[in-house]
Amino acid sequence: VDNETLFFENEITTYEDARDVITRKHLLEVQFCCQYPKRGNVTLGFTVHRDNKTIVEKGFGMFTYNFEFFPNNLYDTMVNPSSYPLQYEVGDKIYMQIEASSSVNNTELFVESCSASPYDNPSYQPTYSIIENGCTVDPTVVIFPKSHNKEFRFSIDAFKFIGLHDQVYISCSVLQCEIGNPNTRSSKGCVAPNHQNHRRRRAIETGVHFISQGPLRLRSTPESESRVTGLNLNMAFIAGCLLAAVGMICGVVMIHKFKKVAVQYQPLQTTEQ
Repeated sequence: VDNETLFFENEITTYEDARDVITRKHLLEVQFCCQYPKRGNVTLGFTVHRDNKTIVEKGFGMFTYNFEFFPNNLYDTMVNPSSYPLQYEVGDKIYMQIEASSSVNNTELFVESCSASPYDNPSYQPTYSIIENGCTVDPTVVIFPKSHNKEFRFSIDAFKFIGLHDQVYISCSVLQCEIGNPNTRSSKGCVAPNHQNHRRRRAIETGVHFISQGPLRLRSTPESESRVTGLNLNMAFIAGCLLAAVGMICGVVMIHKFKKVAVQYQPLQTTEQ
């Protein structure tokens, strides 16, 4: 080791059998050295924003799902993908929009379910349900009017998963249905799980597709940090008082024991004359 570099030296020796004690053949010895700089720059690039999902399906051709977050309920300008992961405080409104684009005109978008998870994994358990079977489950969900049939706008109050998770992904199951057909999933709307089964007639609806967007992260505020600091100081004060009380009790017990054993009376020995 020197000021700038780490050196690693070793030697490779060949032999025919590890059980041999002697040999009469020339062995091959290869000495080598590796060196590594002690300082260096390491970079890693990644994209957290999910791109649009394009699907090709018989009867509907090529269509695309677009899932984006918006800063307010005007839905005029989406949040810039470069600002991900998005920062929220608990209770903030999270505005989302799912939009489908397709060359088939007589179709409408239907959002069957939405859920939240600390990971971008549809099989992760447990998840927090937001929409199930076309019905809103979370009490803070607000559905806004849509500008066209291939759009779905809604909001939810920001939250945090209990535990060590610091991020949230929103995932939804969506499909496109033929407008005006009473046999489509969209025409049934919010239904119980056991009423979902129905036969698809012709190409009246697509399959269910999974889309997600995120992550969202809880923003730490100075106020919350001060509350944590105050809580820690209070806990430290309480712990100190408890330790002092325990110490006083132990001291009283030790003094009592000391007084009890400090004076010991013994009978005098008697001798007969």
